[in-house]
Amino acid sequence: MQKGNILIKGASEVVTCSGSHAKFGKEMADLNVIHDGSVVIRDGVIEAVGKTEDIIKKYNEKDFQVIDATGKAVLPGFVDSHTHLVFGGYRAEEFSWRLRGDNYMEIMERGGGILSSVKATKAATKAELYYAAMRRLDSMLSFGVTTVEGKSGYGLDLDTEIKQLEVMTEVDDNHPIDVVKTFLGAHAVPPEYKGKEDEFIDFMIEDVLPIVAEGQLATFCDIFCEKKVFSVDQSRRLLRKAQELGMKVKLHADEIIQLGGAELAAELGAVSADHLLQASDEGLKQMRDKGVVATLLPGTAFSLKENYARARYMIDNGNAVALATDLNPGSCFTESIPLIFALATLYMKMTTEEAITAFTINGAAALDMADTIGSLDVGKKGDVIILEFPSYHFIPYHIGVSTVEKVVKNGILVFDKEKECYINVSK
Repeated sequence: MQKGNILIKGASEVVTCSGSHAKFGKEMADLNVIHDGSVVIRDGVIEAVGKTEDIIKKYNEKDFQVIDATGKAVLPGFVDSHTHLVFGGYRAEEFSWRLRGDNYMEIMERGGGILSSVKATKAATKAELYYAAMRRLDSMLSFGVTTVEGKSGYGLDLDTEIKQLEVMTEVDDNHPIDVVKTFLGAHAVPPEYKGKEDEFIDFMIEDVLPIVAEGQLATFCDIFCEKKVFSVDQSRRLLRKAQELGMKVKLHADEIIQLGGAELAAELGAVSADHLLQASDEGLKQMRDKGVVATLLPGTAFSLKENYARARYMIDNGNAVALATDLNPGSCFTESIPLIFALATLYMKMTTEEAITAFTINGAAALDMADTIGSLDVGKKGDVIILEFPSYHFIPYHIGVSTVEKVVKNGILVFDKEKECYINVSK
């Protein structure tokens, strides 16, 4: 992507979220706010952050595109660290089934759920998947997302898994948002492997994972570690092999029952463990001690009418918590950052400050990228959002509505709500 020079000046608040690693426990409340602040970005990289009077003395405004942020709050771009953004088809009917009382596992067992999306994704062309993903990314950008993780997992075979990852590479090349790729080939058990889950893991380890790793098609390997899907032992085998091949690992853990996914994440030194609705106290403690980020997905719990993950407990006991949308076609069809903020603050007992940390520096840490994104620190990417209000407190306060007015990516203005347009910038 092109890289630009921008000077954002006179902001009522510059919320830096300063740091180069995840924030744990009480650290999550420290946003490091500069009042009447400015941010200087040169060649796509943050060069200075500070009081406006100090910045204006040092820099010549003629050298930059100047954005007057008077009366507005400025924050790092949001990092959505868990999505399934490339998929074919939709499952609107299943949403209605859940409304009448059918649960997620029941729908999966009769051929719906993930397997329904697998069928549709296999049938979709790369062009169809590409244009659908680009539209979703446009929507994410309007909510202030500048980096997003995308998972495969709607193929459960070689060809379709590769097709999804290649589409993610293409959208990453052609959309302002950076897309971090995760291989989730073990997302569900294909019908032909029902009762033969070990054989399916063998297939993934021997026939698919080496191609993904050798081709550098994904940064992470993930697995759905859950009862009636993949056991802790099966998950361990796949993820250890991924690590041997040079990939980083994360996992869907302890979402539906307490299976031991959190403990496995700690054992393997995973970058993150996600969902964690049923995670044990001991598992969370082990994650904390090993520095594993707890990525919580309240939109999924909301959509499935489940109890929420214990965010307050985790933070009070020293865990690093990230938030993400879990955008997917079945259990959580939303890319709405404001919705996740509302759920986290109103129902998960997170403070506004903790939720912002969870979507910035901790979201970056959940992708092992906290050294380059997630905060407004000198030397990091010039990924910035400007709110239409003077304080970060408006983010959850304006319930369910985006407060993002402008988005800057790599020092280039790529979204401006005032002009009601996306400014197309290819990489």
